[in-house]
Amino acid sequence: MAAHRTVVAGAVALGLIAPVVAGSAVSAPTVAYAHDQGSRLWHADAWAGAGGSGLTATDLGNAYASQVGGGDGTGVGIALIDTGVVNVAGLPAAQIVNGPDLSFESQSANLRYLDTFGHGTHLAGIIVGNDTATGFHGIAPKAKLTSIKVGASGGAVDVSQVIAGIDWVVQHRNDDKASPIRIITLAYGTDSTQSTFYDPLNYAVENAWRNGVVVVAAGGNTGTVATLTNPANDPSVLSVGSAAVNNTVANADDTASTFNSRGTTRNLDLLAPGEQIVSLRDPGSYLDQTYPGARVGDRFFRGSGSSQAAAVAAGGIALLLQKRPTLTPGQVKALLKGTATPLAGGVGELNLAAAVKAATPTTVQAAGTSAGVGSLESARGSNHVVHDNQQLVGEFDIFGGFNPAVWAQETRNGTAWNGGVWMGRRMAGDGWTGTSWASKTWASATWSGESWADEAWYDDTWSGHYWSGGTWSGHYWSGHYWSSSTWSAKKWK
Repeated sequence: MAAHRTVVAGAVALGLIAPVVAGSAVSAPTVAYAHDQGSRLWHADAWAGAGGSGLTATDLGNAYASQVGGGDGTGVGIALIDTGVVNVAGLPAAQIVNGPDLSFESQSANLRYLDTFGHGTHLAGIIVGNDTATGFHGIAPKAKLTSIKVGASGGAVDVSQVIAGIDWVVQHRNDDKASPIRIITLAYGTDSTQSTFYDPLNYAVENAWRNGVVVVAAGGNTGTVATLTNPANDPSVLSVGSAAVNNTVANADDTASTFNSRGTTRNLDLLAPGEQIVSLRDPGSYLDQTYPGARVGDRFFRGSGSSQAAAVAAGGIALLLQKRPTLTPGQVKALLKGTATPLAGGVGELNLAAAVKAATPTTVQAAGTSAGVGSLESARGSNHVVHDNQQLVGEFDIFGGFNPAVWAQETRNGTAWNGGVWMGRRMAGDGWTGTSWASKTWASATWSGESWADEAWYDDTWSGHYWSGGTWSGHYWSGHYWSSSTWSAKKWK
């Protein structure tokens, strides 16, 4: 049966560090979204075309497990703040938990939690994929992955939603006592125009770092030397770029990908395999429909970018933490940088064999010093959610006024979230008001797998549909909670 959707606020494609473009070879990134009218919030990754075979996540997982003397990530929780995860074979429900859906699709029961874009599913497969029927598995197939969905089918997301997602992880990192969240995977970035000392997004990731969570941030795919995207530009995260692996698991023939962003004052910390990585396909998603040449059979999909590299690094860190669970984020970063295999350009590539054996560092980089009281608008840089040709600008989140100083204090105290409410805004799309998400299993959010191929994934229009009772007013949502707005006018069929 044909599938239909209501389009959410668009004109901004996912800052999922830009696809590097479909084609027979990975090249410098180009805009990969036909309806993109502005800068991308998510780093655009490249979705490789018909040429080249690519390494599978299984190849990498086998190699890394061997390097650490055997491991599968058991006991380690990983938060993936991305576009959600769809129920496809190769992602066992026992290993996936849904945190809150903070995306613009959260109001639709048929879209909530699910990955309509295809990016989050691909990264999840790299990290925790596990399919006994085909033998496919990711880097850490027994780690517990918590999916916090912030990006919708076309990329509409505001920086405030990502900040709320990070806050949620910090406050709920110990919900699952058997697999506490030790890692955040964040393939997101903006071109913030303010110092990391003031930037709210920088403050959010630094708060996670201080609370024992390793933040793995994709560095970007601009192919230029200028600055890393925010928050990869923050000294308190592990900024990761891509390495071209030439279809081998050995580091000896690897090179740094030419599309990597590089900073003049802060460069990448680490490289990891990130070109033509074969992971799970999300049938009918935006990426699947846009880049059919990236499909590998019926089940798999090939992609390139610093997002894929960040996912590989996150899985590798899970193996490391399984072996050495007392390591702090600073020690993890120092170990990985200090034992990395040198590549041309001065940034080393992930070497778990050396990292797992190295002595625990006694000197680590101090946590960042951001105060978080700067401008939300400056944190966006050139990235804005757009509705009816009107941008969300100024010191407003998608609900109304935002006070960075008040938020920073709440975040520092661990009180930004109260049940399903973040800073007085009901962010949880299903109206959840409990105190723990540990019992929220992925199995309750299912998708029939029907194709969305007959529908264009436009990002530049709401097709005349509005949130019920909620419109842009003075450059911000007029204060209506998400719980009072529904998608009842149009649903998937």
